[in-house]
Amino acid sequence: MTPIHAGDQLDHYQIEQLIARSGMASIYKGTDTRTGKPVAIKIPHPEMECEPIFFERFKRETDIGAKLDHPGVMKVFVDEDRSRVYMVMEWVEGQLLRRLMSGRKFPPERAVKITLRILDALGYIHSHGVVHRDLKPENIMVDVDDNIKLIDFGIAANAGARRITFAKLSNTMGTPDYISPEQVKGKRGDARSDLYAMGVMLYEMLTGKVPFRGDNPFAIMNDRLLNNPIPPREIDPAITPQLQEIIYRALERNPANRYQTATEFAHDLHHQDEVGAADRPELRNWEVRRSPRIRQVLFYIMLALIPIVIFGVLLYVAKHT
Repeated sequence: MTPIHAGDQLDHYQIEQLIARSGMASIYKGTDTRTGKPVAIKIPHPEMECEPIFFERFKRETDIGAKLDHPGVMKVFVDEDRSRVYMVMEWVEGQLLRRLMSGRKFPPERAVKITLRILDALGYIHSHGVVHRDLKPENIMVDVDDNIKLIDFGIAANAGARRITFAKLSNTMGTPDYISPEQVKGKRGDARSDLYAMGVMLYEMLTGKVPFRGDNPFAIMNDRLLNNPIPPREIDPAITPQLQEIIYRALERNPANRYQTATEFAHDLHHQDEVGAADRPELRNWEVRRSPRIRQVLFYIMLALIPIVIFGVLLYVAKHT
C-alpha cells in the first residue's frame, strides 16, 4: 500500500496532520468531506496489514467500537466500501491521561472524579459483554472538564469470542504496570481485570507512583504476584483510610475478593463514609517491615555515640585524678 501523508485524500476523508505514530499504525486528524466534521483516522503500517494477529486485533477494535455508544467511549464509524484497511473514529479534544499524570499527584477529589467517570464507561462496556483488557492511562482521553473517553479496544474481548493468548500478544500489550494477576498467569481476564487496572490507576493518581515496580516487565509482574505495594497513606497521609481501603479492594490478587462490578467500585467511592477500613495483613506486614528499619537506624546511632561517650568518660576521669 502507498504510504499516507498529510494533504492526501483517502476515500472521502481529507488527511490533515499526523497526530501519533506507533510500531503498528499512525493516527491522523482528518475531515469527513461529506459532513465537514473532524475525525481521527487510524491507518496500519503497510507491513502490519499482512500480520494475521494484528489484522484480527484491528478488526476486533473496529467491530467493538462500532457497536458501543456511550459518552465515555470513543465512537468508531464504519463504511461499507473502503479502498484499504483503516479505522475512522470521532475526533476528541483533550489529552491522554498519561500526559496529565506524568508522575504528578492528583488531589483526591479530582482522582475520584476521573475514576468515577472511567467506571461509568467500564460499567457500560461490561454490560454489553465487552472487557477492555488493556486499560491504562495511555488508553484514556481526558478533556478540559475531566470528561473521559476510553480508546484502543484492540485486545478487548467480546463475551464468547475466540481467545487470543497473552503470549501471542506479548509484543503488543504495552506496559505491564496495569495487567491483573490473572492476566499475568496467562488467563483471559474478565471485567474484574479492568477494575484491577482501574485500582492501579487510582493508586497512581493519588500517589504519583505505580504500586508495583521492577527493572523489566517480568520483574514488575513478579512483584505484583509476590509483594504488596507501599500503603498509599505512607506516601501521602492526606489519603483517607477509607480511600486506601477502596484501593486495596480493587487490587486484590484473587478476582473473587475484588470488586465484582464497576457499580460496586463506584458505590464505595460515592459513599466513602460507609467504607470500613479492614485490618489488612498488607498493613500489618508493612509495619513489621518498617519496624526493623527504625531499630537498625537507632542501632547505628548508638554505635556512633559510643566513641563520644567513651571520650567523655576518659575526659571526666582525667580531670578528677
